[in-house]
Amino acid sequence: MSEKPYNTPRNEHSSCGQLMLVATPIGNLADISARALDSLREADAILCEDTRVTTKLIRHYGITNTLIPVHDHNEQDRIPSLIARLHNGERLAFVSDAGTPIVSDPGYRLVRAALQAGLAVTSLPGANAAITALTLSGLPPIPFMFLGFPARGEARKHHFASLRAQEQAGLAATLVWYESPHRLCDTLDTLKDVFGEKREAAVGRELSKRFEEMVRGSLAEVAAHFRQNAPRGEITLLLGPPPADDTGAQDLDQALTEALRTHSVKDAATLVAGMVNLPKRTVYSRALELSRK
Repeated sequence: MSEKPYNTPRNEHSSCGQLMLVATPIGNLADISARALDSLREADAILCEDTRVTTKLIRHYGITNTLIPVHDHNEQDRIPSLIARLHNGERLAFVSDAGTPIVSDPGYRLVRAALQAGLAVTSLPGANAAITALTLSGLPPIPFMFLGFPARGEARKHHFASLRAQEQAGLAATLVWYESPHRLCDTLDTLKDVFGEKREAAVGRELSKRFEEMVRGSLAEVAAHFRQNAPRGEITLLLGPPPADDTGAQDLDQALTEALRTHSVKDAATLVAGMVNLPKRTVYSRALELSRK
């Protein structure tokens, strides 16, 4: 059965309600729009990631409203009852703990269900840590890729190596992640291993708050700063695009061409993958292409 087309313009004469995605401050409570505050006041209920966090915000602005927790662990179970409330004409505001809902936060499944049900969904724009950090970083803003939270351990290295392989195939973008303070140093070390110590990077910490910090420089310089100054608070990590003189793609082809002279495609890929810190599968695909030429 095919999914229902996403046709969301609201019919003002419809008896159905509306789901409002409301951006909240990422730190400084003053960073919220008048429209967002009105929506939180007038909504039939506020769907929030953590009631304790949202309570602090609405109390600050003298708002009293019903809070309904909707987070990663209960979102799917709550969807039927929330869709029913929307069908009954209620207006529900959805907020995450900070910033723009759904961006690395819960809410996607609910929005998708509302759209499929033909319900009205609107977004009230506002603060976002990734965009704030991008504008402060001094790194090229276009294009950029937001990638959420990096994986841990070997999975993190594989993820970064896959991105490096994409760069060697032509990707040139500023990459943006959120990261926890206790994992930041390990993540920076892995980035150095995969992308090289000289790659431009930046780390935004406690953005919009009293102790806001933006550290810019090479990966080696940024990593050294946080080894000497233990990171705290909310972290946004950015990696600049490869420099114009990056020779990664040419280096990979040269290494594979040399290896293919004396090794099978499989053995050449295994040998070179260990040299260039790229996934064996990616290197094998390229080796196969070169062998056919």
